[in-house]
Amino acid sequence: MLNQYTMAFGYPPLTKILASFFGKLLGQELDPLKNVLVTVGAYGALFTAFQALVDEGDEVIIIEPFFDCYESMTLMAGGHPVFVSLKPSPTGDGDLDSSNNWQLDPTELASKFTSRTKALVLNTPNNPLGKVFSKAELELVASLCQQHDVLCFADEVYQLLVYDGVQHISIASLPGMWDRTLTISSAGKIFGATGWKVGWVLGPNHILRHLQTVHQNSVFHCPTQAQAAVAKSFEWEQLHMGQPGSYFAEFPKAMQRNRDHMIHSLQTVGLKPVVPHGGYFLIADISDFKSKMPDLPGAAEEPYDRRFVKWMIINKGLMAIPVSIFYSVPHQKDFDHYIRFCFVKDEATLQAMDERLQKWKA
Repeated sequence: MLNQYTMAFGYPPLTKILASFFGKLLGQELDPLKNVLVTVGAYGALFTAFQALVDEGDEVIIIEPFFDCYESMTLMAGGHPVFVSLKPSPTGDGDLDSSNNWQLDPTELASKFTSRTKALVLNTPNNPLGKVFSKAELELVASLCQQHDVLCFADEVYQLLVYDGVQHISIASLPGMWDRTLTISSAGKIFGATGWKVGWVLGPNHILRHLQTVHQNSVFHCPTQAQAAVAKSFEWEQLHMGQPGSYFAEFPKAMQRNRDHMIHSLQTVGLKPVVPHGGYFLIADISDFKSKMPDLPGAAEEPYDRRFVKWMIINKGLMAIPVSIFYSVPHQKDFDHYIRFCFVKDEATLQAMDERLQKWKA
């Protein structure tokens, strides 16, 4: 009965289909009872991982730009966040920047690992940038994690939403990484149903059992009805993978069209999009506006992107997120000339955006 508790670590039909579906992607035979934990969204999976595995004084390496909860969850667990930034490579005059041009410096990354490093958080495709880490980049991270005996928290909530033929690779599928990686995802992002709050974490039993202990003694259980709906959705998709009408095939195509629409529209008013290759979001460079109108209202130390977003809301009727919030405080001023837009919108919303942009140009 779907109005009753089920297994604390996940509704059995859901853990079974997750083990089957993602086991193929990871190259592992997953045990639904030992290698899968269903959580209250990917947020719940992340929180449980930090609480279970990060101890007082442990260091956690976080790649910038980063989803903002990584820092706060590290601190709540008593850990110390250590930041390393993706940096954009120069582009040719008139060329659009690409999220894949943003790279880690291998020497800088290696320098962040110490005897106190407990974990590295890897978000691919990245929010807010939309970067999909290449196999070579993942191999660099994997080598350093193995060399220093460090865990990897792999936040892969957008893994099935990639564009332009780019391939998503799970770091847990690389040699030597399954035994030290937690792979986190979410039905909310995969199916565009964020209100369901059904997430999961996949990993080796010797690590996952610690998350199960935290889960059982905190939220204990996730709503059975939502878990059942997600199980049915995955079962249908597994039967129709690669066929016309498959959601996992059609949704990325539709969102790539939305992305391209938004990129073109934003360019008409002088914004410079950075082309994402995965996820829900794109960022746009506002450097030209920073040069032309540097003195927007705001507090003296307030990063420019935050002042620009408030100006744009009031004067242009458009909303975006300042990208500086996705950086540690010391690095915010270095990246305060970008703003984030979401292109996972219906047609009416995109049309309304275009109307406001037309007025902006006038």
